[in-house]
Amino acid sequence: MLLRFTKMHGLGNDFMVLDLVSQHAHILPKHAKQWGDRHTGVGFDQLLIVEAPSNPEVDFRYRIFNSDGSEVEQCGNGARCFARFVLDKRLTTKRQIKVETKSGIIELNVRSDGQISVDMGPPRLVPHEIPFVADAQALSYEVDVDGQPVQLAAVSMGNPHAVLRVDDINAAPVHELGPKIEHHPRFPARVNVGFLHVIDRQRGQLRVWERGAGETQACGTGACAAAVAAISQGWMDSPVTLDLPGGRLSIEWGGPGQSVIMTGPAMRVYEGQVRL
Repeated sequence: MLLRFTKMHGLGNDFMVLDLVSQHAHILPKHAKQWGDRHTGVGFDQLLIVEAPSNPEVDFRYRIFNSDGSEVEQCGNGARCFARFVLDKRLTTKRQIKVETKSGIIELNVRSDGQISVDMGPPRLVPHEIPFVADAQALSYEVDVDGQPVQLAAVSMGNPHAVLRVDDINAAPVHELGPKIEHHPRFPARVNVGFLHVIDRQRGQLRVWERGAGETQACGTGACAAAVAAISQGWMDSPVTLDLPGGRLSIEWGGPGQSVIMTGPAMRVYEGQVRL
């Protein structure tokens, strides 16, 4: 059978989006891995699946697969593309959309200027909720990586993140430390790794090594986690503007217990079909 899909991106973080509301198919991890290959498939960082909700109080269910076939809990840039997709495909006429994910309910708001804001909910900072192995909650932790101490913050935005502060974003050891921290035993579910350069109280630069995908052009949940870490430790003030390789995101956070609001663009690239 042939399945219609849309290729989209949020700041260069690219997605294959499947509507399984009007189409019916059973998608397996092997399909995500096959389609995610940039040489022999469609090529993407994540596969996003739009489904009918199981909860009557929300509008859609949102599932996410990395290009290695692993299913993950959350994707912020994908959430913005999700909102643009369901409007463009006339699956809804709402501009405020409630979506259930593997990690909980998020709210999407398509603004009149075309930018999309996502209420990502409050960050989780308690170690076992991230999950992260630590004796007690702290603003930052020292982690031994191949015998070298690395200082990092640990934050969950529905998916786990480690945030490291660096002095030079271009020289940040993303490809050296990223995979080592991703698979570090203190992160039992693996982890996304952000490298943050603070420019001033409200501006920063960020690169992210994503769990199961490697370095991507942008990571929405990574930007949220980096902003939470920076505000918590007194490096920056809300709202925070973060420049990623693919573009700019704005992050607002009022402090512990408050939701993180992420705002940025979502773009459609092309339409296609794949054989299942």
